[in-house]
Amino acid sequence: MTREPVEARTIWKVRDGRRSEEDDWVVVEEPLDLRLGGETLAIIMRTPGHDVELAAGFCLTEGVVRTIGDLGTIRVCDAEPDGEANVVEVTLAPGAPFDRDRLRRNLMASAACGLCGKASIEALATQAKPVESALTVRREVLESLPERLLAAQATFGRTGALHASGLFDATGALLVCREDVGRHNAVDKVIGRTLLDGAPLRDAILLVSGRTSFEILQKAAVAGIPVVCAISGPTTLAIETARAFGITLVNFLRGRAMNVASRPDRIE
Repeated sequence: MTREPVEARTIWKVRDGRRSEEDDWVVVEEPLDLRLGGETLAIIMRTPGHDVELAAGFCLTEGVVRTIGDLGTIRVCDAEPDGEANVVEVTLAPGAPFDRDRLRRNLMASAACGLCGKASIEALATQAKPVESALTVRREVLESLPERLLAAQATFGRTGALHASGLFDATGALLVCREDVGRHNAVDKVIGRTLLDGAPLRDAILLVSGRTSFEILQKAAVAGIPVVCAISGPTTLAIETARAFGITLVNFLRGRAMNVASRPDRIE
């Protein structure tokens, strides 16, 4: 049974000095146990829903697999009695290479503090190559994307507490939108959906509702997405990663304004 992304909770609202007890919608946050071959690969704090997409996207962007063809099966395990279905089991295709120790080191490094930017980009270069795409997009199209993404954020509209990621084509048409408590989870979900559909990403535009950090650009580079946009600002390492992998990075995309930190030649 599909889990709802929101639940009702009793809260106390204060308006103009008056307090009232009311039920309100609150976004659900729960751990997902992602398993490979029966062993836990990662515990991901996420909003339930689209867990198969999340697993597929995570497996690609974190280097578990090189291509979607390396994936065998992805299934949501049955819930325990009186519990929730918070386990996804992944298998690899016969002959698909996998180095569990290398992956564990990569995941530990991603979560660690003190790893220098140069080392992070060099590590990513073993997993991704510069994005090759002839995509160009009109400035007016980019300016229209935030409103289009917001219109698709149904759960955010109920809770005000979720990040969103959307994939668009060069005309501004929304291809897929996903929401999650984690910015990187929302990105993995849209990438995973596209991979499962067998659709190419070389001409896609990724828009995220928050800031852009290294982890967002890392996932875009591995997936081969040429244009990444955000409502908020970038980090230094996000800019360096975008430039290293030939990704157009657009930040502070609001109204008729934007900042372009990398590859402005793709914007007409």
